[in-house]
Formats: sequence, structure tokens, C-alpha cells
Amino acid sequence: MSNFQSYLVERLGLEGLSEFMAHKKVPMHKHSLWYYWGGITLMCFIVQVFSGILLMVYYQQGHQAYDSVHKITFDIHFGRFIRSVHSWTSTLFLASACVHMFSVFFMKAYRRPREMGWWTGMILLLMGLAFGFSGYLLPMDELAFFATKVGMSLLNSVPVVGHVMANLMRGGLEVGDNTVQRFFALHAVILPIIFMPILGLHIWLVQKHGMAIPASEEAKPEKERKSIPFFPNFLMKDLLTWLMTLNVIALLAYFYPSHLGLQADALKAASPGIHPEWYFMSSFQLLKMMGHFMPGTAGEGAGMGIFSLWLILWLLIPIFDVKTVRGLRGRLATYFGIAAALILIVMTIWGYAALK
Repeated sequence: MSNFQSYLVERLGLEGLSEFMAHKKVPMHKHSLWYYWGGITLMCFIVQVFSGILLMVYYQQGHQAYDSVHKITFDIHFGRFIRSVHSWTSTLFLASACVHMFSVFFMKAYRRPREMGWWTGMILLLMGLAFGFSGYLLPMDELAFFATKVGMSLLNSVPVVGHVMANLMRGGLEVGDNTVQRFFALHAVILPIIFMPILGLHIWLVQKHGMAIPASEEAKPEKERKSIPFFPNFLMKDLLTWLMTLNVIALLAYFYPSHLGLQADALKAASPGIHPEWYFMSSFQLLKMMGHFMPGTAGEGAGMGIFSLWLILWLLIPIFDVKTVRGLRGRLATYFGIAAALILIVMTIWGYAALK
């Protein structure tokens, strides 16, 4: 390995990278497990890219969308498996990103000088939600069609700009072939072009500022803090978590393959229990709850207003909880994070329970 590293350094001029890897350390403490979730999220995105490229070989947009996905699922060798890998990795990507976000929040890793890391990470998470939403329609079966209509109604309820944005994304007043073409362009071209440089910036910021440590570790003298070299020690452990996650994805894709329902028919009534994916279920349930108190568009607008306000406060937490101000602000930020996590979990479970 040392000879191979020397070979690359000499031929490619990687002296700076070699020096960086030789001296980079990763803190080791009882909370070090949370450091791996960022890497798991990155690995899921890489799998998404490669499986998505394979699906694009056979996928066709517009009115041929359903037939092409049917061909992928039932006629192409390993087509259903690749489609299932893509679907399950999407779920794990967003789940691991949420775990990563909350671990960063509770370790106060958004404080100076890591504010930009927090904001770029939040942009990536929001774009991940856009990836999931835009990709969900592409099979154009009944579930995808009506679930997207529900999702567009959520967007439509955003105050001021929601109606315009919904019509722009649909390509008209209703979900149809134009919507599939726009969602495919968004999912496979526009979002990746924007996502990749922001991801590169986020990874560079993490490497520049290093791993944050919890307050309990900061209180210790520096000589008592434990760490391990990033290369090869931490990197090998990180790759092991990647391998374990890949096995989980493969098992889920094999034993619980993606389903393809009947072709979407705009003239048919929606089946009972149609709902958005799990990562939108909390906001969906919030809109339903507000609709009971304030029927009509007022309830939907109030629900999206509450959710938007929470998101703005979440984004601004590095400005509120600064490292130089001790005491009340830090505790309030922690309570806010605990409340946010509990509300998201409770509203998601409540949303699924209300479907039964």
C-alpha cells in the first residue's frame, strides 16, 4: 500500500493530499458511532447514481413511461433487482441523512467555524427530498400518480408562491405526460448538476474543519482526548460500514422488490389510503390536522406556514447558538432539537396510523 501511495504521489503530484492524509486524525469517544452516518449517506448517493444510470438505459419519458418501467421490471435481466436497489437506496439515503443531520445538531457541530457545513448539508438534504419526490412519479403507475397529486397539493398550499410552483412543475393544471418529462429532467439532469458541486463543497468543509467533538470531550485537556488516524484506520472502518449497508440494500431489494401497480388513469378515482412517501408524511399529517381546525385553503396555508417557520429556525440555529455564548441559548437549542425530532416521529407514525 505504501509503494502504491508513493507511485501515485510521484506521478500525479499529490504531495499535499498525501501530507493531509498522513496527519488527519478522527476523535474517538463514546459518540464516535455518529461519525459514520455521513459516509453511509454518501455511499447511498453513489449507489443511486450508478443504479439510476442503468435504469436510464431503458427508461422512456412521457406516455411510454409506464411501459418502459414494466419492461425493466419484468423483461430485462436483473431489471427488477436494479430498480429495487434504486428504490431502497433512496429510502436509506434520506433516512441516513436525517440521522446524520440530528447527530450534527446534538453534537453542536454547526457552531463556528462549521456554519457553512451545516448550511450546505441542509441544502443537500432538501435536494435529496426533491430527488425522492421527482423520482417517485416516473413509473407512472396508480400509486405514483395519485401520491404525486397529493404531493403537489402540499406544494400548492405554500403561501404566495405555491400555486405558481405547482403549475410550473406539473406543466399545466393536472399531472400528466408533461409532468413526467419535467420530473425526469429535474431528477436526472437539473438536480444532479446542482447537487454535485454542493456535495463537493460540503465534503471539503468537513475535511477542512475536521470532526466536531461533543462538549463533554471539549472539557477534557487535549492530552486526554483520544483519536485515530483517518488513513487507514478510520477509512477502513468507514468502508466496512459501506459494505454492511450494501448488504442490507441487496437483501431488501431481493426479498422486498419494488412493486409496479396498474397504469395510472387520470379518470379513475384515487384508491383509499393514497399518501406521500414517509419523508413527507409528517407535513402531510400536519396539513390534515390543521384542516380540522381551519377547513379549506386556510388550514393548508397555516400548516405549510408552520412547517416553513420551523425550517427557517432550523437553518438559522448556527446564528442563535454560538459557541462564545454559554448557558441558556445552548440549552434552548438542544430542547428545540429534541422537540423537532419527537414531533417528526410522532407526526409520521400518526399519519400512517390514520390511514388504517
